[in-house]
Amino acid sequence: MRLTLIGTINGFMKLTFFFLVLLAGIAAASGALMSKASWIGRVGITFFYQEYNLLKIWWQGAIAVFLVFILLFLLHTFIYNKLSAIAARGFYVLMLLLAVVGFYSSYDDFTHNFSHRLLGWRFHLGFYLVWCGWAVVSLFFLFKRKPQTPPGGKIGGKSQFQVEGG
Repeated sequence: MRLTLIGTINGFMKLTFFFLVLLAGIAAASGALMSKASWIGRVGITFFYQEYNLLKIWWQGAIAVFLVFILLFLLHTFIYNKLSAIAARGFYVLMLLLAVVGFYSSYDDFTHNFSHRLLGWRFHLGFYLVWCGWAVVSLFFLFKRKPQTPPGGKIGGKSQFQVEGG
C-alpha cells in the first residue's frame, strides 16, 4: 500500500530540484570568482583576515554559499507553509528588499573601503552573485502560488490523499 499526494506535487518537486541545481550553479560560480581575489587581496586574507581563508579555495567558498542558499530556501519554505499567502508575500518582498540593500551596501563597501577594493573585481563579482542568489530565492517563492484547497481537504471531489495498491 502506498500513500501519494494528488495534484501537482510531482511538478513542484521537479521545479524545486531544478531550482536547487540553479542555486548550486550560482554558488559554484560565486565560489570560483571569490577564489580569484587579486594577489594583494590573497596576501591580506592570508595574514590579516584569516577567517576568510575558506574563500581562497573555490569549492569551500561554493559550499559555504550553497549552505547559505539552502538555509534561506528552508526559511522561505517554512514561511510558505506556516503563514497565509498575503503574510508570506510580505515576508518575501522584505527579504527581496534586504537582498537589494545588501547588494548596494556591498557595492558601496567595495568601492569606498581601500582594503576591500584591493580584492579585485572578480572577488567583488562573486560576492554580488551571493546577493543575486538571495534575490532569486525570494523571487522564486514570491511568484509561487499556494495550492487552493477547499475546506475539508478535498480537491476535485477527491480526498487530498489517495491510497494506491492493496
